[in-house]
Amino acid sequence: MMMALREASAFLVLFLSTFLPPPQCAQDPAMVHYIYQRFQVLEQGLAKCTQATRAYIQEFQDFSKNISVMLGRCLAYTSEYKSAVDSLATKVERAQREVDYLEYLRESEVCVESEDKILAEKLLQEAEEEKKIRTLLNASCNNMLMGIKSLKIVKKTMDTDGSWMKDGVSDSPKVYFLIGSRNNTVLEFPNLRAFMEDSTKPAPRKLILTHSWQGTGHVIYKGFLFFHNQGTPNEIIKYNLQKRAVGDRMRLPGGAGRSLVYQHSPSTYIDLAVDEHGLWAIHSGPGIYGHLVLTKIEPGSLGVEYSWDTSCRSQDAEASFLLCGVLYVVYSSSGHGPHRITCVFDPLGTVSEEHLPNLFFPRRQRSHSVIHYNPRDKQLYAWNDGNQIIYKLQTKRKLHVE
Repeated sequence: MMMALREASAFLVLFLSTFLPPPQCAQDPAMVHYIYQRFQVLEQGLAKCTQATRAYIQEFQDFSKNISVMLGRCLAYTSEYKSAVDSLATKVERAQREVDYLEYLRESEVCVESEDKILAEKLLQEAEEEKKIRTLLNASCNNMLMGIKSLKIVKKTMDTDGSWMKDGVSDSPKVYFLIGSRNNTVLEFPNLRAFMEDSTKPAPRKLILTHSWQGTGHVIYKGFLFFHNQGTPNEIIKYNLQKRAVGDRMRLPGGAGRSLVYQHSPSTYIDLAVDEHGLWAIHSGPGIYGHLVLTKIEPGSLGVEYSWDTSCRSQDAEASFLLCGVLYVVYSSSGHGPHRITCVFDPLGTVSEEHLPNLFFPRRQRSHSVIHYNPRDKQLYAWNDGNQIIYKLQTKRKLHVE
């Protein structure tokens, strides 16, 4: 509509500026007639402009009315749509809560099932481990230590540290003499009498090893000398005494040899032992004066059969030995007497400290550099301040043997 008014105004201005004659022509009849005709044209133009304007106004009014109706419908549709959306959101929220609850129930069932499965697997594993241990320790030996009956000093030397022994399973009467905590010379005596008398006839056979030992924790088992190889943290040498050659070697796992196995045995990092069940190794666990670790070794292949972390500490300990699969650890205060067995470890769990009487050794001035059990003659072979000692033992059957 506004556009039409602007067009009419422009037309009038153009007409007036173009067709109006100068004032001096107003007296001319022809000119008057001409002007009259022009005004009629102008009136007709204005009439058309008015008619067009009214049409524009009517069209605008109709358009406005239609827009109002449409806006009203949109508002109604918007309200209905919002209500539907709100209802749908409520339903979705309710469905999500139900899904979350079902998921919680499923996870709870899965967790319970998983925990039951883990528990069952753990029990099965423990049963298999126990079966393996019982199979491993199946020798016909069920004795436990009850007392140290007597003491016999077999020989005395000037050497503070050393080790002496017989073969743990052989019937051979030979005695082996290993002096010092670092050496490579083994003296072989034909029997105990020759060792005690130290006679020159027959002279002991001198065996020069190809490797030196470290510490005093050596053993002889089935004709082989087993010892900790000097200069290595955890290597065990299996030496054939008959052939005078290394038969095999192994490295103990689990950090063996990193610290002293016994506080009062300052040269021994790995202590080997023999009993009715075979060959063992004892060493300290992680840390200073950690708990002792007991390892069963298969002597033929030098493979580790099983390892146990014991409750016995290396602090204040001076030596240990095994008897019928039970570890007995000897302790003393500041490396001097009394020497007592105050910690026991049994892999089968049949022997503990409360089952034992007070187990102590005859008082000696210094701590033992080694105490080893010989399963063939059921005695302890020990070294204390240069004295080579035999301890006789008193045993009885274990209280609970399955």
